[in-house]
Order: sequence, then structure tokens, then C-alpha cells
Amino acid sequence: MTAFTLGEATALALGGFGARRKPARSGAPHRTGMPVLRDSVEAGSFEEQFFAVPAKGETDRLLRMARAALDAGRRLKRAVRAEGRTLSAAERAIAAMTAGAVRVYEELLTLARLNRGRVYPSYDHLAAATALGRATVARALHILEAAGFLVRQRRFQRVDGEGPGPRYAQTSNAYRPTLPQRLLGHLPRWLRPTPPLPDDVVHHAAVRVEEQAAMRAQLTCRELAEVTVGGALGKVLAKLGSRIDQCESQNHPEPLLNSYLRIEGRRPSRSPA
Repeated sequence: MTAFTLGEATALALGGFGARRKPARSGAPHRTGMPVLRDSVEAGSFEEQFFAVPAKGETDRLLRMARAALDAGRRLKRAVRAEGRTLSAAERAIAAMTAGAVRVYEELLTLARLNRGRVYPSYDHLAAATALGRATVARALHILEAAGFLVRQRRFQRVDGEGPGPRYAQTSNAYRPTLPQRLLGHLPRWLRPTPPLPDDVVHHAAVRVEEQAAMRAQLTCRELAEVTVGGALGKVLAKLGSRIDQCESQNHPEPLLNSYLRIEGRRPSRSPA
């Protein structure tokens, strides 16, 4: 009979219990020869629908929102320590923002602006560009995705290998910067997108523009200069406009007469053919 000390017996008991709770893997090789992570999509089969070209100034605006979220998260963490308040899910996502996450987001936005939205850097590229460790980059990407600043899609690609059947290997992820809708209420008002105007307001604005254009079409050159341009330049343009009006009245007297008749309510006369 083999004798064990108390420590050895405890270690054996805990080891046996752990082995029963978590069975060991069989050790058989992966059937493709290279493991592929769950929810991965083959590279080249979805990118056209996944990527989006950022609008002018959109990347800068998203970066400002990420920095504002970082500041808001710091204020929330101070409120938790001082007041002991309970944070909502959106507030917890803001409080989890870190300076490293904002730096990684800045690099992703730069790539999106330079490459027309096609962003698929490797962890090594992000680590080298941001001077952060791979673990910090991975944690930053998880924070950004949880906060809604980022959509990430895992990818795999086919590789050449010996033996029958295709083989696959994991490749870099695809990223698309997005607007965090659930965080907008916690960000400064000037960073929130302007809501669309009601249809009646848009219609009235269009009618007003048409009325102003029709009114300006009835003005003489002198009157147009006085209305649209002020100051000394307006006076000079008004003088030039009055001379143009005089030349038009001398060369084309009939159009002015017809305009006068329309004002008086009469029917304009027609010129003989």
C-alpha cells in the first residue's frame, strides 16, 4: 500500500475531480490540418457587402465620439466610486473604454479613410502601428466591438497542402467602423447626428427657395446688385447694373413694354412675324 502525505492526497483528489469536470482532448489532428475559428467566413466571399466607403469627415467624427466616450467613461467610474451608483449596460460599455482602445480605433479609422473602407489589418500590424502589445490590441478590439464602435468578422482562406481535400487557415479579420447608436444619449449633444427634418418643413423650404428665385428673376441688374451685395462693392455693381439696364432698354424696348403691360394687367402685344 502506497502512503501519501496530506498535501499529496489533496492534490490527487483535486486533480481527479478536475479531470472528471473537464475531460482532456483526444489529441487527434484537425481534419483540415489547420484550426479555423468559429463564425469565420471565407475571405473574398463577403467583403463587397461588408465594407462601406466612409463619407467625407465621417472618420474624424467617429474618432471624436470615441474620445468623448473615453472621457464620459472616466466620469462614470468616478461617480461609481463616489456615489456607488449602478451603471446600465450602455454605461458599462462606456466605462470600459480605454486609451488603448481609442488608439487602436484611430488606426482602424485611418486605414478606412485611406483604403476606401476596406480594413483587414493583422494583430501584428495594429500592434506595430500603435506601439501596443498583441494582448492589449485584442482587448481593445473587444472593447470597441462591445461598445458598438466596430463590427468585426473573422475570415479564413484556402491554403495549399499535401494530401486530398482542401485545407484552410485563419487570416486577418475584417473591420467596419460604425456609429454606436446606444451610446448617443451618453455623448455630448454636438456629437449626435442631426435628426431628419419633417416632410412639411422640407416642402416649405423648397417652396420658399422657388419663390425667392422667381422674385430675383424679376429684378433688374441694378436691383439685383443692391439686394444680393451690400457695401461699397454693392454700390459699384449697382452702377454697372444700371448701365446694363439702360443698354437693354435701348436695344430691346419691347420686352420692357410687355413687362409693364403684365404689371398693369393687360395682355402683352405680339410682335409681327
